[in-house]
Amino acid sequence: TAVFFHLFHRTLKVILIFRFLFLGFITLLSDFLIFLLWPFTVRSTLQKQQSLPVRPIIPLVARISDQNASGAPPMTVREKSRLDKFKQLLASPNTDLEELRKHSWSGIPREVRPITWRLLSGYLPANKERRELVLKRKREEYFGFIEQYYHSRTDEHYKDTYRQIHIDIPRTNPLIPLFQQPVFERILFIWAIRHPASGYVQGINDLVTPFFVVFLSEFVTEDVENFEVAALPLDTQRNIEADSFWCMSKLLDGIQDNYTFAQPGIQNKVKALEELVSRIDEDIHNHFKKYEVEYLQFAFRWMNNLLMRELPLRCTIRLWDTYQAEAEGFSHFHLYVCAAFLIEWRKEILSMIDFQGLLMLLQNLPTIHWGNEEVGLLLAEAYRLKYMFADAPSHYKR
Repeated sequence: TAVFFHLFHRTLKVILIFRFLFLGFITLLSDFLIFLLWPFTVRSTLQKQQSLPVRPIIPLVARISDQNASGAPPMTVREKSRLDKFKQLLASPNTDLEELRKHSWSGIPREVRPITWRLLSGYLPANKERRELVLKRKREEYFGFIEQYYHSRTDEHYKDTYRQIHIDIPRTNPLIPLFQQPVFERILFIWAIRHPASGYVQGINDLVTPFFVVFLSEFVTEDVENFEVAALPLDTQRNIEADSFWCMSKLLDGIQDNYTFAQPGIQNKVKALEELVSRIDEDIHNHFKKYEVEYLQFAFRWMNNLLMRELPLRCTIRLWDTYQAEAEGFSHFHLYVCAAFLIEWRKEILSMIDFQGLLMLLQNLPTIHWGNEEVGLLLAEAYRLKYMFADAPSHYKR
């Protein structure tokens, strides 16, 4: 009887694994069909809504606006005081970057987010008088790259890179016209050929969108999902594109080993997450072991896309306020955010008692209605974990 039940259990697990793989194949097939049919689905908003398949996925964008966007309640006295402090720091002849990081950690007001991101990313100098000159030079340099390299996208050496970018752009979010712009292809292609050690890797296409949206917000007061970028003056479009390229480049400079051959940076971060969770919450860790769930099966995407596929874009933008305020926000602090994010779903995780259910949950976590409050709590927990473990790494290693 024991042997029979053991064989029955193993057979059932194999069936569930094949069922999970089959569902994954169906999802990929659905994405492919959406890509093929894209030209026919943009005729009208009503037609799009009627033709969409119902699928349990978290969209990249679920209204980009945050608490500081137009249409929000008037600022409180505290919010106005924070905004005034930012304006004071930014107006200084030499902005105190450490002080700017300190104030940015808990969120940057929408009105000053674009200039603050440019400063914190290292794209703009702290010296106010030099900023316009630097912007002019860097923007001209970027479009010099376009003139020098972009025509080579059809060359034999680069055509596979361009083809992959061309395929991935619609996948960033096929229902948001904003992200179907040729600008993204140019940014990603130029970055790829200027970084031959890694080249273009799927996932990088997501990382340009927060910068593009934030820099666009300087000129658009309403939600930008359906904004027609072509309506802006050409110089403005070019400036947004160049600034997005340089800031994304600065971000990727700090995590480039995530995208080199075999992506060793991600492999190491997933392993570190497993070790950390095993010390923080042994119940969750043992639950994964019991049902043979590997961290790589869900956390690879968390590291590769910096949680962008798990959160609405408005939350990613708020998260990146803090990442840019941290000394190694995108490379080091992100590990603790992922650990806190996993523990956030502790109850739901422990309630799942099968392999398929666990993976479906972990790959489709219900964050669609998240906003600044939820992200703030997530970051506070991540900071607590960092304080407990970052300076004593042996605490999370067995």
